Amino acid sequence: MWIAALLLVPLLLVREGRGAFGRLRDRGRALVFLGVVNSAVPFTLIAWGQQHVDSGVAAIGNASAPIFVALLAIRFLPSERVTGLRLAGVVLGLVGVAVLTGVDPDGGWWAVAGTLAVVLAAISYAVGALFVQTRLGGGGEGLLLAAGSMAVGAVALTPIAAVQAPSELPGWEALAAVAALAVGGTAVGILLYFRLIEQHGSTRAALVTYLLPPTALVYGAALLDEPLRPSALAGLALILGGVALGSGVLQHREDGAQIVSAQAPQPVASASESAPAASAILPPAPALKTAARPSSAAAIATSERAKTDFEPRAL
Repeated sequence: MWIAALLLVPLLLVREGRGAFGRLRDRGRALVFLGVVNSAVPFTLIAWGQQHVDSGVAAIGNASAPIFVALLAIRFLPSERVTGLRLAGVVLGLVGVAVLTGVDPDGGWWAVAGTLAVVLAAISYAVGALFVQTRLGGGGEGLLLAAGSMAVGAVALTPIAAVQAPSELPGWEALAAVAALAVGGTAVGILLYFRLIEQHGSTRAALVTYLLPPTALVYGAALLDEPLRPSALAGLALILGGVALGSGVLQHREDGAQIVSAQAPQPVASASESAPAASAILPPAPALKTAARPSSAAAIATSERAKTDFEPRAL
């Protein structure tokens, strides 16, 4: 997390100059809360939970974040209260979390605890997303929020990292993995995530977790030889179905289809098709009597006769 903070804070200073310190100071309390809830707590829970569950199970548990966003929105965002299909989606997603956790899954109760830790991390992410939208959203503050929350999270986790520091320097593979996670998975990821929240709201931004379970399941099975358990697949289907309904994405698609259908141009009837309808509505027009136009030859003869009639006759 320190690597991500050391990347984002200088980027903020380059973009905004000395004014960045004033904005960070003005947002101090909010950034502390966001750094703890959206960075330090979920990072710790996921890191601990993945010691007891496979990466695919952890990704599926993390995919429940949009469901908790919908639940918390009932209290903090009344405009996005869940009803109808969205409420059914929330219930379906919670059933998926229960199926994923299981009563006695492989790995025993430690696996249950690890899965619940990941789910708690998803709840923490949901709280952070709603907080960003309701308290800090707008004004192009994505970089400010990302840099400030990463710095706070790094400071908060430093004591825990110091206690668990390895006795010897890790190998280059471990260091490369940490660097890749810090740059791509943390610095760039959180910057894009806050940008999504600013532009599309917390409910839509949380849908990025759609990409986690299938990717993690495929990578875990292909690269780490992790088994694809039926309970994990069933939990995946229920959670993703619940997210689709609970976030309102299916309803938005239906509304959009109705709007497009209403705006589509109607076919125009041809003259032959519209003539009977017009004749049935409008009364027949009265016949107009008009004299036929004389032909050009008749007109010339008439002109010559008129000229003869007006010529003076010899006495």
